[in-house]
Amino acid sequence: MSLWLGQAQVSQAFSLRGRIRGGTQTTEAVQPNRLSPEQEMRVGQKMDQDLLRSGEFTLYQNPDIQNYVVGIGERLLPYSDRADELIYTFQVIEDDQVNAFATMGGYVYVTTGLMAFAGNEAQLASVIGHEIGHIDGKHLLEQIRADAVRRGLMTATGLDESTIAQIGVELLRERPNSREAEYDADQRGLDMIGDAGYAQSAMPDFMQKLADQGGSPPEFLSTHPDPENRVEALESSIDPNQRNGDGLDSTAYYNRTQALR
Repeated sequence: MSLWLGQAQVSQAFSLRGRIRGGTQTTEAVQPNRLSPEQEMRVGQKMDQDLLRSGEFTLYQNPDIQNYVVGIGERLLPYSDRADELIYTFQVIEDDQVNAFATMGGYVYVTTGLMAFAGNEAQLASVIGHEIGHIDGKHLLEQIRADAVRRGLMTATGLDESTIAQIGVELLRERPNSREAEYDADQRGLDMIGDAGYAQSAMPDFMQKLADQGGSPPEFLSTHPDPENRVEALESSIDPNQRNGDGLDSTAYYNRTQALR
């Protein structure tokens, strides 16, 4: 899961989707994995506010970079399983660490460090697609449910939205996704970038680049399954007709992200 930027810009590619209404928050208990899209967006918004208010993350104040990430996200969204349910918010976090994550309700984050490390747009798109895949798979919501049960916090009716958000923030800080969730997000992201016209080969290439850099693994890898195994799984899943495609021009990508250098 991951974060990022200034005035958070919301993707409006699907203006008819369900949206947060009225600004009020229900106190009714609900099972975390049964949140309505509107409830999930409210919880995601609260998590975003809590994370930014804590000072742990600083939004990157460069509208060109932010708009670039939003544009990639909007290109992928038509191929998301939940494009008609959620309004997505893509943000860039000012952080040299190579990392990316998603919370819930459409909130996706990437770091400036990851953007600088990526070699082309297709590699960056593969990370964004992976994080959208976590939201599509409701992976954090399932983690929250399991954690609440483990800690004895779950009532017969569930949890209120504030408690769901609080547990979600704690999980983001403390625990990686499961191996199964990461492989699922990989596959969802791979399908997404291929359908959007990006080269599917970029996803295993980026994963291999992370694995090959040596030294201590970046946070992106230290909280995820063995990258070599993921590379093999991705390579075996690539559609031969989608192996090559858009986004492989490294010079064009360098020029678009020069502010990060």
